[in-house]
Amino acid sequence: MPSADHRFGPQNLNAPAGVVTREPKDRSPEHAEPTGFLPHVQGLRAIAVLCVVLYHFWPGRFPGGYVGVDVFFVISGFLITAHLMRELTATGTVRLGQFWARRARRLLPASLLVLLVCALVAGSAYLTPTSALPAEVREIIASTFYVQNWYLALTSADYLNNAGDPTTVQHYWTLSLEEQFYLVWPLLLLLAAWIGVRWFRGARRRAVLVTIGVVTLVSFGFNVWLTLTDPAPAYFVTFGRMWQFGVGALIALVPLLRIRNAAASFVLGWAGILTLAVVTFRFDAQTPFPGYMAAIPTVAAAAVVAASRTERWWYPTRVLSVRPAQFVGDISYSLYLWHWPLIVIAPSVPFWGLTIWHRLALLALCFVLAWLTKRFVEDPVRSWKVLTSRPPRVTLWASLVAMVLVAATAGGAWAVNAPAYRDGIQAIEELRADPPECFGAAAALDPGCAEADFGAQILPAPGFAGVDRPEDAQCFVQLNDARPVSCEFGVDAAEAPRIALVGDSHAYQLLPTFQRLAEERGWHLTTWFKGACPWNDTPLSTPGAFGAACTEWRAGVESAMADADLDAVFTAALATTPYSSAGYPTAQDAAVAGYREAWGRMLDRDVPVITVVDNPVWPTDPNKCLRTRDVAECDGARADVLVAEDPLRDAAEGLDGVTLIDATDAFCDDEVCWPVVGGANIYRDQDHLTVTFADSLAPQYAAAIEEALRARAP
Repeated sequence: MPSADHRFGPQNLNAPAGVVTREPKDRSPEHAEPTGFLPHVQGLRAIAVLCVVLYHFWPGRFPGGYVGVDVFFVISGFLITAHLMRELTATGTVRLGQFWARRARRLLPASLLVLLVCALVAGSAYLTPTSALPAEVREIIASTFYVQNWYLALTSADYLNNAGDPTTVQHYWTLSLEEQFYLVWPLLLLLAAWIGVRWFRGARRRAVLVTIGVVTLVSFGFNVWLTLTDPAPAYFVTFGRMWQFGVGALIALVPLLRIRNAAASFVLGWAGILTLAVVTFRFDAQTPFPGYMAAIPTVAAAAVVAASRTERWWYPTRVLSVRPAQFVGDISYSLYLWHWPLIVIAPSVPFWGLTIWHRLALLALCFVLAWLTKRFVEDPVRSWKVLTSRPPRVTLWASLVAMVLVAATAGGAWAVNAPAYRDGIQAIEELRADPPECFGAAAALDPGCAEADFGAQILPAPGFAGVDRPEDAQCFVQLNDARPVSCEFGVDAAEAPRIALVGDSHAYQLLPTFQRLAEERGWHLTTWFKGACPWNDTPLSTPGAFGAACTEWRAGVESAMADADLDAVFTAALATTPYSSAGYPTAQDAAVAGYREAWGRMLDRDVPVITVVDNPVWPTDPNKCLRTRDVAECDGARADVLVAEDPLRDAAEGLDGVTLIDATDAFCDDEVCWPVVGGANIYRDQDHLTVTFADSLAPQYAAAIEEALRARAP
C-alpha cells in the first residue's frame, strides 16, 4: 500500500541528526528540517501502484500485478525505519504520539473520504446489490478501524479468486496491515534500543539490527509455513507479511546494502525492475503466494531501493526520477484508494459497459480523482495548523471521531436497507418452497410450458441472487486444503439407496437440490467437494501447492468411495478447468481419459455414474446487467459463454453405465444464452447457478438417477 512518507529517506544513519536534537519539544515534525527526498523510491512506488491497478483492470493481461503490494511493504519498511532510527540515534527515544499523529494526518483523510463514499454507495440499492450489503457494511467498519486484513483472514477470503463477490473496500487489507506495522514497529525499535542500553553496553543500533533481522527471518519462515498449510489467511495475516517490511528496514540500517558503485548500482537497479516486470506477467492466481515465491518481488524491490547512484540518465534511479513517474508516485496513495471501488461500482451504473473504452475511461477517472484527492485533501490536512500546532493527542482524538462517524454512516446504510434485505431473504425461501408452475427450466424443457409467460418477473431479484447459494460451507474444501471431507444427508435407513455427489463447485452448487431430493425420495446422500478440483484422474495444469492438493484430495476421495457402499454417483464440473495434457495429444483428450479412468473404478463395481453438461460461463456476473438494464439486453452470445467441447460430454458418450444429462436447452438457443428463463434468475455469479434455478432442474436429475438405480437392480 503506498502510504509511507517519501520524505523519510535516510541520510547518514550512523551520525547523530542535529536537526532532530534542535527540534522544539512542542512542535510537530512537520516543522522540522526535511530529512531529504529519494526520487527513485518515489518512482518505484509508481511502478508498484501501476502493477496493482492494471492487475485489477485487466487480470488476464497482468496476472501477477498483485505483487505491487509487496513492493509497497518494502518501501514502507525502508522509509519508516530510516526515520525512526534517525530520531532514536539523535534523541535516544521516539516520540510515539507525534509519530502516530503524523501517520494519522498523512493517511486518514483520504482513506476515510473513500470509505465514506463507499458507505453512501452501500446504502443505495441502485448501486449495491442488497444481498451484498451485510458484507459491505462489515468490511467498511473493519477497514475504518484498520482490521480489514484480520477480518478477511478469519473469513478465509481468497484475494486472488476473481469469481467471488468482492466488496468495494476489500483492498483496504493492505492499509490495515501497514497501520498495524506503524503501531508495532516503533515499539519494537524502542524495546530493542532499551535492551541494547540495558544489556549490551549501549549498543542500541546493534540491538535494533539484530532484533529486526530475527523478526524478518522468523516472519518469513512463518509465512512459508502458513502459505503451505492455510493459504487464504496467509495472504492477510500481519506477522506473515512483517518480513517484507523487515527487508526494507535492513537496507535502511545497513549502509553496505545501499550500493554506491556505479556499475553495481546500474545492474542491480535494472535487474530489480526487470524482475518486477517478469513476475507481473508470469505470476498468476495459481502461484503459491505469498510463501517463498513472495521473496522474488520483495528482493527485486529491495534491489531497486538499494541502487543509489544517479549520475547518468540511463541509470534506473534517474529513469525512475522522470516527471511522469514522480507524478504517479505522488498520487499513488489516492490512486490505490479510488481505483478498486470504481471497478466494483462501475458495472452497476446504467449504460456503462465493459468495453476497452469504458475501462480506459474509468482508469482515467481514477487518475483524476487521485490527483484531486492529493491536491485538496491529502496535502492540506497534513499541514493543517489546527492540528499540527497542537499536541498529538488532538490529532489522535480527532481521527477517532472521524472514524466513528464513517462507521456510523456504514451502520446507517444497513439500518435503512435491513427491512428490504430481510424481505428478500424471505421471498427466496418462499420461492424455493412453492415455485410457480412452469417456473425456471421447465419453461424451456417442458413442452406443456411452451406458452408460459412470466413477463418482466425475475426471481430471485438481481439484487438478491448472490445469497441464493448452498449454506453447508463445511462440506466444501478449497485452495490447498486436501482433506477428503464428506457430509451425509437424507435417509439413514439401511435399505435407502446410497447416492454420492462428488466434484468441484459446479457439483457443490447442486447440494441443496440434492438434499431435497434425498429427503423426498428416500435416498442417503454422501458428498465430496473441492473447489476447482473435478473428480478426474488427470492432473491439473495448475502448478505448485494447489495442483498437489487437488491430486491428494482425489486420492483421499477415491479411498473413501472404495470403502463406501454406493448405489450411484452423480458428478458435475466446470468445463473450463485447466488440465495437463499428461502425454495425450491435447488437454481435452487428457481430461476425457481422466474422467473415464475415475468413473471406471465405479463402473467396475457395477455402480452407475450420472453426469451433466456444464452450464455457460459468463465473463462477468449477469446480475450486474440485470440490475440496470432490460433482460433482453443482457443475453450473451452462445459462442462466447458456452464451452463447445465439454470434456464431461465427450467422456460420457458411448460409455456403458454412464448417464449424461444435457440441459443446454434450458440455458441457450442456437444463437444466445439467457440470464433469465421462465422468470427464474439463473446465475448467482458469473458461472454458478442460483439454488432456485438448480431446483427447477431437479426433475431431470431425479429421473436420471432413478433410471440408473432401476437399471442396476437385479
